[in-house]
Amino acid sequence: MKLSFKIFLIILTILFAVNLTQAGPRKKLGTSAAPELLIPVGSIGTSLAGSNTSFQTGIDAMYWNPAGLSQLNSPNVEAMFSHMNYFADMKVEYLGVAAKLGGLGVLGFGVKAYNIGDIEQTTEIQPEGTGATFSPSYIVGNLTFARQMTDRIRFGANVKVINESVADVSSTGVGFDFGIQYKGGESGFNFGIAIKNLGPSMTFNGSGLDRTILLPNGQQTIQRVVLQSFDLPTALDLGIGYIYNYKKMMDFALGVSFQNNSFSSDEFKFGLEYNYKKMFYLRGSFTVYTDKSGSSEQLFGPSFGAGLHYPFGSVSLGLDYAYRVINESALNSTNQFFTLSLGF
Repeated sequence: MKLSFKIFLIILTILFAVNLTQAGPRKKLGTSAAPELLIPVGSIGTSLAGSNTSFQTGIDAMYWNPAGLSQLNSPNVEAMFSHMNYFADMKVEYLGVAAKLGGLGVLGFGVKAYNIGDIEQTTEIQPEGTGATFSPSYIVGNLTFARQMTDRIRFGANVKVINESVADVSSTGVGFDFGIQYKGGESGFNFGIAIKNLGPSMTFNGSGLDRTILLPNGQQTIQRVVLQSFDLPTALDLGIGYIYNYKKMMDFALGVSFQNNSFSSDEFKFGLEYNYKKMFYLRGSFTVYTDKSGSSEQLFGPSFGAGLHYPFGSVSLGLDYAYRVINESALNSTNQFFTLSLGF
């Protein structure tokens, strides 16, 4: 067994032993902070449901496994813009840029904005509405560094700044991701692990929580309601993939990933990707939930996607699409992802 693979197995075992219980106690089901962290980014990873933890590369990897950013799909710089039609007419926009830093590694930056739209304002005194509206703002910025440690092992780390603003209250938090990948060659097995959303809890605060209190002596005072803090939705992903290269013309990639969640049922993800000359792609995936009672309540079902990547001179252009099934027909919505990527 090669030394690099031994090192990878040692790291994998230590991380699994230390973090498995931390990622999945599920003491507060449905009450985690920053749910926007769970909204996927990009059409490639979404169409594979995150089953590509072990072999995802390029700028898309900043969300799924930051270790994959160490292997850009372009010579020097890669950029990506993703638009998603969420359910109930909500939209999610993402912009990411990554560049090689010589022999040091790869540095990436991304911003995700969650657009909910206008909401009618209600109060305790006017529960039917005040006539005013407000627009919640959910923004996540990430800074990622990744490096090819050996010819087989990749490592990446991600720091995220989370800002949520609803009317006159807001909350700011910080989260961290860490990832490792082991590459088995052009054809062969790949292994990956990603620990996501580690960080302190978040608490809302602001003038919108101020309340006027009438004291027994007839005077009035303003007191602020103190809200409970909530933990980030920590997750631990363990993935294995097999890539088969046929006559250097076609690739078949099979990915399987286990995700241990602190906020919901654990998940087994299965995905398959086919590409012809790394130009035309077809993808599909489905997820199995370990909590059978929870699986029937899951909003999303299988995912499907396709992509077209083609070089134009020194610029590589990629167009990818993903469609994720929504199980709740009453929403009368679609969940579609459109991604444009550029490489220089």
